Amino acid sequence: MKVKNVFVILATLGLLASCANIDHHPMDMTSAVRNAKTKADHNALAKHYEDAAQKMQAKAKAQENQLAEYEAHGSYYGRQTEDLKEHTQALARLYQEAADANTSMAKSHRQMAEQTKE
Repeated sequence: MKVKNVFVILATLGLLASCANIDHHPMDMTSAVRNAKTKADHNALAKHYEDAAQKMQAKAKAQENQLAEYEAHGSYYGRQTEDLKEHTQALARLYQEAADANTSMAKSHRQMAEQTKE
């Protein structure tokens, strides 16, 4: 009976996971960048990239906070502490790099908006 319950639970979780929305960008960024012609278009793209940069910065900060937790209370996590620290550092670095890339794109679109005649 227990095996049957485990199977039902796993099947249910699989079904729920398959229904999850994984579309991170509701708009097609490639065509939006390619079709940006006006000052308003470039400003809208810059705003989008600035928002994305803020989200990535928040995620990086959360990972840094988690790293501080691992360093302060490493004994709670046993032998996995070093792996958790390395993984958390890597995530923080990746989120920070993503934030920097988004900030750079926002800056580029702000410059393009300034150069665009309307």
